[in-house]
Amino acid sequence: MVEAKSKKFQRCKEDFQCEHCGISVVGNGYTNHCPKCLWSKHVDVLPGDRLAVCQGMMEPLSLKQEGNGGYLLVHHCIKCGYEKRNKSAEEDDFESLLLLSRNIANK
Repeated sequence: MVEAKSKKFQRCKEDFQCEHCGISVVGNGYTNHCPKCLWSKHVDVLPGDRLAVCQGMMEPLSLKQEGNGGYLLVHHCIKCGYEKRNKSAEEDDFESLLLLSRNIANK
């Protein structure tokens, strides 16, 4: 018998070392990207399940403002092409966010 996958978010509190810039990141259960360089890793099929086979690095492509004043990062997997939106976090490096928004404006 095959179990159905849950569509519900699974909180997964993990610390990790960023594979892009190398800093140590303390996860809070909602951490899905490096707060310094904003890169992520393709680890989930559904949020928190850690079932993605790809394991590719996900480049931050764009920054979009939400209606509530928050921001969404759009990540693109450089290995398989998958794209995912992630909320920016209070801990995110402001200079990195500004640089990403400037890079988008200059394209």
